[in-house]
Amino acid sequence: QVQLVESGGGLVQTGGSLRLSCVASGRTFSSYTMGWFRQVPGKEREFAAGISWSGGSTYYADSVKGRFTLSRDNAKNTVYLQMNSLKPEDTAVYYCAATRIALNRADYYKDGRMYDYWGQGTQVTVSS
Repeated sequence: QVQLVESGGGLVQTGGSLRLSCVASGRTFSSYTMGWFRQVPGKEREFAAGISWSGGSTYYADSVKGRFTLSRDNAKNTVYLQMNSLKPEDTAVYYCAATRIALNRADYYKDGRMYDYWGQGTQVTVSS
């Protein structure tokens, strides 16, 4: 069982930056594929970014590409989502997710059904 705890959300103005963190419990974090999803009330959850177990591969939704950077520190059991040039449409609850499956295609990363574990979410609000 893996527990994921997100932090770093908050209120920021348009154009600002935030860094989200997701800390995972367990000794096998380095073998997990990790992802970030976001959801606005009344809308479907959508993929934001994903990273392979080694950190060697990253995938981004078109809506965040060039503005968000996902990285991981396996020694600290943590993934980081650096969000720059934030826009009001980035406002959402952001969820960290993990899977033991070594995903190797972008469409797999984007599919929430591929992930086994989810955090409780952290709110990001971007004011205009």
